[in-house]
Amino acid sequence: MRVTMTLALPRQPSSVTRARHVLTTLLSLTDAGVDSRGHLAVLISEACANAVMHAERDSTVDVTIVIDDHDCLIEVGNRGNTPDGAGLTAELPDPLTVGGRGLPLIAALADTSGFVAGHPGQVLLRITKHLTAVPASGPMTTNVGTTSTKPNNSS
Repeated sequence: MRVTMTLALPRQPSSVTRARHVLTTLLSLTDAGVDSRGHLAVLISEACANAVMHAERDSTVDVTIVIDDHDCLIEVGNRGNTPDGAGLTAELPDPLTVGGRGLPLIAALADTSGFVAGHPGQVLLRITKHLTAVPASGPMTTNVGTTSTKPNNSS
């Protein structure tokens, strides 16, 4: 299965929540594990929050999500300038510094992440994450009034 969604969201804080909800809904169509879903929720939230904070005033936050059987690709773009250094680092800022943790968090949680060339005046952050699957289990046996986590071995 392959799922693709493209969004053009207004540059406002509520767009972070909207993008996360869309991603969560798309991931519900897959067998992605809880850890993958959680990491991806943080990744899209941080990327969109960064775009909302740093984009030009009249810019939209453009989000592309592509999910296949093994990976999730997230691209978040906006009008503005690529941050100094144009790379992501997993090093956190000084503990007393306010802000500055989003890009290092993205670098730590993503399998790959970085700013990629886009149209002039466009910032585009590309993130990929390998999807770990929910472990397969056999049918469950239940008794009236109780719940069992033992697989049903009867044929």
